[in-house]
Amino acid sequence: MESLKNRTLLKVIVLGDSGVGKTSLMNQYVYKKFNRQYKATIGADFVTKELHIEDKAVTLQIWDTAGQERFHSLGAAFYRGADCCVLVYDVNNLKSFETLNSWHMEFLKQANPVELEKFPFVLIGNKTDIDGGNTRVISNKRAIEWCGSKGNIPYHETSAKENINVDEAFLGVAHKALSNEHKQEYIYSRDLSASVTDILEEPSRPGCSC
Repeated sequence: MESLKNRTLLKVIVLGDSGVGKTSLMNQYVYKKFNRQYKATIGADFVTKELHIEDKAVTLQIWDTAGQERFHSLGAAFYRGADCCVLVYDVNNLKSFETLNSWHMEFLKQANPVELEKFPFVLIGNKTDIDGGNTRVISNKRAIEWCGSKGNIPYHETSAKENINVDEAFLGVAHKALSNEHKQEYIYSRDLSASVTDILEEPSRPGCSC
């Protein structure tokens, strides 16, 4: 087994409205499991996936964040040191698509990456399986146009429930994160065993960053 020192740690943040399937996508990708019972994420948590990309041993650390408004002020602590941000919406839910601009802007504000214009994002349209696509309200064309307005960020459509295109989407995310990793001014060096509680207990900054 390769030592941790020889692995590249890539931190990925997954953002989007509550209920779009962020946790389900991550669980399907890492554990090959889908839970039919919805349970809202509280605060944030992460899962890890070991990969080999371009002859590099990579640990993809994927952070699942709460979509509820009351948790938005936690953002800065979780976004810090990110190598890529994944925005998720439900193709059957217009509001979840319309709020993508807010999630995009909030991430850039909170994470404050070195190069705002070049920071890698990936968009995922989830729940393509519902009712055979008959209840879909956001077309593939509209989603791609939105990506074009943000610098032609990559777009993937998935079904976490049916495990459609999930692996492909996250592999694309890993490649984007790896391409950005060497550009980061600050290296994210927190040990993989660090708990979410440790981060939550960091001194909070005055004022609301909602």
